[in-house]
Amino acid sequence: MKPTSSSVEDYVKVIYAYTEWQDKPINSSQLAIRLGVANSSVSEMVRKLKELGLVTHQPYSSIELTKQGLTLALSMVRRHRLLETYLAQELGYRWDQVHDEAELLEHAVSDVFIERLSEKLGHPSRDPHGDPIPSPDGQITLPTARRLIELDTGHQGEITRISDHNPLLLRYLDEENIELDAPIEVLGRKPFGGSLMVRLGRAAESRELDLSDEIGSALWVQDTAVHQGCTLQSQ
Repeated sequence: MKPTSSSVEDYVKVIYAYTEWQDKPINSSQLAIRLGVANSSVSEMVRKLKELGLVTHQPYSSIELTKQGLTLALSMVRRHRLLETYLAQELGYRWDQVHDEAELLEHAVSDVFIERLSEKLGHPSRDPHGDPIPSPDGQITLPTARRLIELDTGHQGEITRISDHNPLLLRYLDEENIELDAPIEVLGRKPFGGSLMVRLGRAAESRELDLSDEIGSALWVQDTAVHQGCTLQSQ
């Protein structure tokens, strides 16, 4: 694949990330919001991506990655999530800080650096937020999980992913000691559209919490006995 600019890499990564945990494809307006740019800028870049063979797009329709685009996107996702993991584990960054720092670094380091970083970290399978890290050959396994807000009363599982879209929410969850792999049980809802009630933690150390819908949408829960996932391959 020919060398690509950081803007191209950012675009394909965002297109992939939008669809990673849902089947609905992204459109130009949503892409503009995610990237914080004008719609006109998105239109121009999408034309370029199409010329490069990285996306398919028709006017007023969704934007989807080609196989070549998916390969590039997963390569950038691997870089980003390994860097986030390194920043959190080795340099003591909080999990609400790692995203922006990794955004800066991912375009600057070489493929050799990334593979040595992976080896240094013991080839982790997920980043600090629970997002899976693609393998060097472009395979990625998504855990079988659903948003907490979608679960019925009595459902039990473990927190397997925490959306990193809102750094302030991540900081709040950190302060409340709501973290990956914590057991969680849905107790129900308070009356009249009130907050979601859950039990968090193991046995004697468990505690009951009232969570907003925003938090319930950011937490992804995997059944305790489920370990398989869906594998996606770019090749």
